[in-house]
Amino acid sequence: FQMCQGRVITKLLCSGEKEVDLAVQSAKAAFKIWSQMSGMERSRVMLEAARIIREQREEIATLETINNGKSIFEARVDIDISWQCLEYYAGLAGSLAGEHIQLPGGSFGYTRREPLGVCVGIGAWNYPFQIACWKSGPALACGNAMVFKPSPFTPLSVVRLAEIFTEAGVPKGLFNVVQGGAATGQFLCHHPDVAKISFTGSVPTGIKIMEMAAKGIKPVTLELGGKSPLIIFSDCALENAVNGALMANFLTQGEVCCNGTRVFVERKILDVFTKEVVKRTQNIKIGDPLLEDTRMGALINRPHLDRVQGFIKQAKEQGAQVLCGGDLYVPDDPKLKNGYYMRPCVLGNCTDDMTCVKEEIFGPVMSILPFDTEEEVVERANNTKFGLAGGVFTRDIQKAHRVVAALKAGMCFINNYNVSPVELPFGGYKSSGFGRENGRAAIEYYSQLKTVCVEMGDVESVF
Repeated sequence: FQMCQGRVITKLLCSGEKEVDLAVQSAKAAFKIWSQMSGMERSRVMLEAARIIREQREEIATLETINNGKSIFEARVDIDISWQCLEYYAGLAGSLAGEHIQLPGGSFGYTRREPLGVCVGIGAWNYPFQIACWKSGPALACGNAMVFKPSPFTPLSVVRLAEIFTEAGVPKGLFNVVQGGAATGQFLCHHPDVAKISFTGSVPTGIKIMEMAAKGIKPVTLELGGKSPLIIFSDCALENAVNGALMANFLTQGEVCCNGTRVFVERKILDVFTKEVVKRTQNIKIGDPLLEDTRMGALINRPHLDRVQGFIKQAKEQGAQVLCGGDLYVPDDPKLKNGYYMRPCVLGNCTDDMTCVKEEIFGPVMSILPFDTEEEVVERANNTKFGLAGGVFTRDIQKAHRVVAALKAGMCFINNYNVSPVELPFGGYKSSGFGRENGRAAIEYYSQLKTVCVEMGDVESVF
């Protein structure tokens, strides 16, 4: 395992078919105990896990920064969202219930909400700890067990989460971690004792996971990529809109699936908005992610850095103008000289048909596109295979609601961006996937409904 600074910090063995089977069997045994506990009993254990995370916030955030390369400032926010997630689902665990339906003649029916069994979580490398909590929170609250596979680029922090669950008192093996790449993922997806798969990552991998799950008729939740529109109207609060555009593009070095990377700006304010965004982007402090004042750390690895650089090169060839950044950054600190750093980039003179506007770059690259009318921008915003997120900045509240209603995206923001409270469902439309993380909605995807019909009289036979 290589740190984002280009140094090997530890070596981990990939889990093969045997290890995956051991993890699943162990989770299956733990599931028998956990699923028989009451919601309130599960709630107490989850609250204890949340408390430990909150107490060890600094230590886990530091581990996450080393794991992923994001700034310590951001990593702390991730850890806070993580314990809040477990706390939220602990709160729901005791309230999970079915309903009672009165039928004729004193007969009745009722429904039971039951767990699925052993669920598989497959995480991405941009929010390793947080994604593991987003998946395990509702899974455990519903009474399931989980086997989690983090990305091979960020294997560390999820192991800490497994230790925390054990410390909190979950049955041994209820939350297991397996390490590895595509082969390990395949063993998980094909395992006959796996009841459900929840995946966060790229569209091509999501397609493969869905195909593998289909063979076992396993339900899947897919949280895939995006090329989300951020629409800036001329009647916006300009400073707020600039802040929103920076938040929508440069968190975690731009490696965020719901980023609003197509920034549509009403032509009247194009020049003033662009000038301010460029100025603010040039002032972003890049460097050692463990320093308090750093706001942008290193990208995940060398191939990914090269890929992002390739998109910028291609954008220039297609006529886009690099307004700032896009070049490699070498920090003054000699121990960081091999790190995967680049300056955040703003592209102007963009058109809808450019590769940088159509494809997910997954790096700190913002494309600015002018527009003239509301009708036009909505049509252009929706002209994409993706549908994860979308944002609108305007002081006209009717227009804001009208536009988000017209956007074909699962997560929309009005006068903010990249805010993901655990109380609200998160997920996409179209190629960005289906199913939902967070909110009460996630309960639907980690449980199944049993209907029981009770006859209080004699059975009337038609025979």
